[in-house]
Amino acid sequence: MITRQDSFYSDEEILKELNPLVRDWFKSGFGEFALPQKYAIPNIHNRLNTLVSAPTGSGKTLTAFLSILNELINLSDNSKLEDKVYCVYVSPLKALNNDIEKNLNAPLKELEQLAGPAGGTGRKLGIRVMVRTGDTKSSEKSKMLKTPPHILITTPESLAIILNAPKFKEKLVDVKWVIVDEIHALAENKRGVHLSLTLERLQNLAGRFIRIGLSATISPLEKIAEFLVGYEKGEARDCVIVDAQALKKLDIKVLSPVPDLIKASQEEIHSKMYKLLDELIQNHKTTLIFTNTRSGTERVVHHLKTKFAGRYFDNIGAHHSSLSAEHRLDIENKLKNGELKVVVSSTSLELGIDIGYIDLVILLGSPKSVARALQRIGRSGHKLHDKAVGRIVVMDRDDLVECSVLLKNALEGNIDEIRIPENCLDVLAQHIYGIAINEQQYIENVYELVKRSYCYRNLKKEDYNAVLDYLAGKYVELEQRNVYAKIWVDENTGMIGRKSRTARVIYSTNIGTIPEESYITVKVGNIKIGMIDEGFLERLKKGDIFVLGGKIYRLDYCRGMTCQVSPSAGPPTVPSWFSEQLPLSFGLAMEVQKFRRFMEERITKPEQEVKDFIRGYLYVDENSVNSIYQYFKEQYLYALIPNDKKILVEYYETFKTRHVIFHTLFGRRVNDALSRAVAYVISRRQHKNVGIGLTDNGFYLTIKDKVQVIQSLDELTPDNMRDILERAIEKTDVLARRFRHCATRSLMILRSYKGRQKSVGRQQMGSRILLSYVKKISEDFSILKEARREVLEDLMDIKSATWVVKQIKEGRIKVKVVSNDIPSPFAFGMIAQGYMDMLRIEERTEFVKRMHEAILIRIRDREVTG
Repeated sequence: MITRQDSFYSDEEILKELNPLVRDWFKSGFGEFALPQKYAIPNIHNRLNTLVSAPTGSGKTLTAFLSILNELINLSDNSKLEDKVYCVYVSPLKALNNDIEKNLNAPLKELEQLAGPAGGTGRKLGIRVMVRTGDTKSSEKSKMLKTPPHILITTPESLAIILNAPKFKEKLVDVKWVIVDEIHALAENKRGVHLSLTLERLQNLAGRFIRIGLSATISPLEKIAEFLVGYEKGEARDCVIVDAQALKKLDIKVLSPVPDLIKASQEEIHSKMYKLLDELIQNHKTTLIFTNTRSGTERVVHHLKTKFAGRYFDNIGAHHSSLSAEHRLDIENKLKNGELKVVVSSTSLELGIDIGYIDLVILLGSPKSVARALQRIGRSGHKLHDKAVGRIVVMDRDDLVECSVLLKNALEGNIDEIRIPENCLDVLAQHIYGIAINEQQYIENVYELVKRSYCYRNLKKEDYNAVLDYLAGKYVELEQRNVYAKIWVDENTGMIGRKSRTARVIYSTNIGTIPEESYITVKVGNIKIGMIDEGFLERLKKGDIFVLGGKIYRLDYCRGMTCQVSPSAGPPTVPSWFSEQLPLSFGLAMEVQKFRRFMEERITKPEQEVKDFIRGYLYVDENSVNSIYQYFKEQYLYALIPNDKKILVEYYETFKTRHVIFHTLFGRRVNDALSRAVAYVISRRQHKNVGIGLTDNGFYLTIKDKVQVIQSLDELTPDNMRDILERAIEKTDVLARRFRHCATRSLMILRSYKGRQKSVGRQQMGSRILLSYVKKISEDFSILKEARREVLEDLMDIKSATWVVKQIKEGRIKVKVVSNDIPSPFAFGMIAQGYMDMLRIEERTEFVKRMHEAILIRIRDREVTG
C-alpha cells in the first residue's frame, strides 16, 4: 500500500536511535534535523520503503544515507562489517555519482576523527564507498572484487551489467538498501523502464531490500512511489511518501522587458532584455540562466560579453550537452568555488549536481511545464532555509499568458503529471537476454519477475511470448540479415537459456537505452549543402520545407544518413530550431485553455472588471495585466476565443495557397498526433498533398486546393485514432529512425561486436533494410510494434489526442469555423513561425506588428459599420 507520512518525529526521538558517534557528529555539524529528515530517517531506520520529494538543498541525500551510515557504523563497532555491498546508490548522472562519493567520504573522515585516538588521526571505521560506471578503469573493478565497497555508487546501465558479472554479482547477494536519486528524471523515459526491471532482478538475487527514492518536484507522487517499489501479486508494494515540497519558500515573478510586447520594436525588446538581465545579474551574487536551447545559451553568453564589455569575461560560462564533459566539469567546479557571476545553460543543469550557492535563477521563455519550472528555480537557495528566487522573462504575448498561468500553478502547487512509459518490448528483450545469460530459467518465472515492475504490471502474455519468439530465432528468415537466435526455448521443460558462449560480452557491450544520435548530410544532387541533426529530421516528412544555410529547401527523400532536397520558395513548414524546443505539457496546456475560457466569459464586461479578474487570478504586474487584456479583447473582437471547450478552425489564403489553422492549445505532442491524423485522412480521401506547421498552441495545414477539412476531422474517432496514426507514420523517417533505436536496444542491431564499433550511419542503413524485411515477415513483429508505440506514445501523445477527439465526438468540445483574410491575433505566433527562418528577427517582429496593425484596422472598420 502507498501511504503519505502525515506526522514527523522529534529530534530527540531520532537521535535516540542513532549510534553515539553519529549522534555527536550530527549535532556538532548540523544542530537540528531538516523537515524531510524528521519525516523520513525513522522510516528508513525501520526498514520501510520511502519516497522523499523535497526541493534542492533540503537535505534529501543525508536523509537517505544517515540511517545507512548509522547501521554500517554499528556493524563496524561490533566487528561484523563484511566484505560485501550493503547499499547501492543509483543516479542518472556520472557527475552526480562523483559528487556523492566526495560528499560521503568527507563525513566518514569526520566520523573517524571524532571516533578518537589511533595516533590522533582517528579510528578507522573501515566503511568503503566506491563508484562504478562505464568510465571506471578495469584495475579499479579488479580492486572492487577483492575489497568490495559497502556503498556502491553507480548508474542504471552499470548496475544491469554488474548483475551479469559472474564474480561481482556475488557481492550483491545481501544488499539491504537501494537509493534511486533524481528518480523523477529516470521515471519518464526508457532508462527508468530499464532500471525498474534491473531492481526486480536484483531482488531475485538479494531478496527483499529497502528502496529509497529521492525526487525533486513531480506529480503524482503515488505513481512515482509505485514505480520505485514495484508490484507483488498484482498490488503495489508498501511505500511511505514524504512530501516536503512546500518546505522552500518561493519568490517567482514574470517579467517583460518592455511595457507593450506587441508595439515595441525588436531592437527595443532585444536591448531592454539584455539590460534587464544585466540588472538582475548585478543585483545578485551568482545567477543561473536557463534558455531551453543550446544555440540560445551560446547567444546569451555572447551578447552579455559584447554588450557589457569588461563586466563579463572570465566570470561567465556556458553549460550544455554539446560541450565536452571536461568543459562542463570545469564550469561546475568554478560555480562551486564561487568564481562565476553567471552561468547560462539549456537543460543540462536541471538535475541536482552540486553547483554551490545560486541566489537567482532566470528562465528565458517558458520552461513548458510547472514541474520543470520548479526544478529549475529550485536550483537557487541551495540551502535548507533559503528562498528559491526565480524570474521568468517573456518575449511575446503568447509567452506572457503561458508563463503567467504557469506561475499561478507553481505558486499554488498544481503540478503537471509525469508520464511513465509502459510495456516497452525492446527493453524487455534486452533484460530477458541478460536473465538467460545468467542461468537457465523457467519461462513463467521470468514472466512473473517482469510483471513485478510497475512498467510491465499490465504486460500481456502474447507480447511477452512474441519477444521470446524473436530472441529464440523463431523468424529464421532474419538470419539472412545477420539477426540470429540469442536464447534457446525448451517448450517441453518450459525453460530458457543462453545460446552462445559470447552472449555475456555481446550483452555487456551493447546494453543501455540511450540511442546514439548523429547528423544527416543534406544534398542537392551530388552537391553537399550542410548537415541537420536526427531530432530535426524526425519532424520532417516528404515535401516539408525548411531553411539551411540561409536558403530554402524542400525535402524529397532520405536514404541512410543522406537527405536529398530541392530548392524551394517557402515559407518553411518546420523551423530549424524545432528539434531543440521543449514541448508544452498537456497539464499546463489545459490550465492555459481554462484561463482562456474564463477570459471569454468575462471579456464583454467593463474593462476594469476584466482587469480586476486578471489581477486576482494571475500573479502579474500592471504591464502584464494591460497586455493580456488587450490580447484577449482583440481576439474576441476579430474572431472567437478558443479554449478548453472550443476549438477554433480558421481559414485564410495567401498566394493561391489555403491555410487552415487549428487553435488546439494542447501542446506540441498532442498537436503532432492530431495534425498527422487530419492530414492523413485528407490525403487519403482527396489525394491531396498537405503541408503541416506545428506549435504548442495549435497547428496549420497548407493546401493548394479546396479540401474538406472539417469532414476529415469528423472522420476521426477514439476507436480509429491509433489505426489512422499507425498508417500515417508507416513510411516516414520518424518510424525508420525509431525502429533503429528499438532494434539497437533489443540487440537486433549490435553497436559493438568482436571489438568493432558500428557507426550510426551503418546502423541506420542496416535498420532500414531490416525494417522492410521485418514488415514482410510480420506486421506485428514485437520490435516493430514497439517502434510504433514509441512514436505514438513517447514522441507524440496519442492518449491525450484520443481524449480530445472523444470530447469532440461527445459534444464537450465544440468546433467553430471562421474565414479571414488576415490570421487572428492568437494565430500570429503560429504563422510567424513559418517565416522564422526566412526573416531576420527584426523583420519577424515587423511582420507581426504589421499583421497586428491590420487587425486593429479591421476591428475599427467593423465597429464603424456594425
